[in-house]
Amino acid sequence: MRSDGTLDDPFGPGRPADRSDDTPSTNRSTRLQGLFRRTRFWAPMNPRPGRTRLAVATGAACCLGLVGVSQAGFGTPERAAAPAPSAEVAERAEADVASRASARPTTAPTTADPSATASPKATAKPKPKPTKTVRQIVPVAGLDRTQMNNAKKIVQAGKEMGVPRRALVIAVATAMQESTLLNYASGVLPESQNYPHQAIGWDHDSVGLFQQRPSSGWGTVEQLMDPEYATKAFLSALEEIPGWQDLPLSVAAQAVQISAFPDAYAQHEWRAGEVVAEILG
Repeated sequence: MRSDGTLDDPFGPGRPADRSDDTPSTNRSTRLQGLFRRTRFWAPMNPRPGRTRLAVATGAACCLGLVGVSQAGFGTPERAAAPAPSAEVAERAEADVASRASARPTTAPTTADPSATASPKATAKPKPKPTKTVRQIVPVAGLDRTQMNNAKKIVQAGKEMGVPRRALVIAVATAMQESTLLNYASGVLPESQNYPHQAIGWDHDSVGLFQQRPSSGWGTVEQLMDPEYATKAFLSALEEIPGWQDLPLSVAAQAVQISAFPDAYAQHEWRAGEVVAEILG
C-alpha cells in the first residue's frame, strides 16, 4: 500500500521489483480486490475485513473452477465419456431392437425371374413353302416314254424360240415321219455314234430326229445329234418359207425337208397335235 492509502497495482509499473512473494495477507486481499475489479466476476464487496476475505475466497474458487473446466473441455484431446444409461433406458432399447428384428423378414426377398413366370409366347411355325409340283407328262398317241421325251424336247426348243403352236405341231409331225421320234446315229458316219442316240440308220449321212445331213449344210455331226439344235435348225428354216402358217402341214414340212415322199407328213398331223397338247397342258 502506498503512503497515501491507495492500493498498489499488482501488475502495473509501480510494483517494486525487489518485493518478494511472501506478502502479508492484508496486502494480498487488497490486491485480489483490484484483480476482480477487472473481471466480470467482480461485485462490490463489503469493506469489512471478514466479508472481504470471504468474497475473495469465493471469487478465487470460481476462477479456478472455470480454468479447470476450460482445461477439461479444450485442453485434452479426448472428450468426456457419456454417462452410462440407466437400467430402464437399456431395457427399452433392447425391447425396441427385438421388435424391429421380429418385423423384418429373416431373408431378403428373391426377385422372380420374369422369363420363368411369364407364359411363353406361342411361336408361329413358318408356313411351309408350296412345293412346285411338276406335272407328269404321260405318253399319248401310241408313243412310248423315249419318244414322248424327245417330243418334249422339240416343244421346249420351239417355246424358247417363241414360235406359235402350229409350228410345234409341224415339227413333231415331221420328226414322227423322219425318225419315229428317235435320235438316230448313222452307220455311214461312225462319228455320230459317239453321241447319245437311240437307233442307227443307213440313209446316207442323215442323223438326228429330223434326219438332217451334215453334207447339206445343216450343221456338224455333233450339232445335229443334239435334239435342241436340230429342232431350232428345222424351225428356223420353216420360218423362212413365205406364208408357212397358212400352208397345209405336209406342204410346209416338205418345203423344209425336200423329201422323196412329200405327202407322208400329213398322216401324223392329228397325233402330233395330241402330243403337243399333252406337253403344253
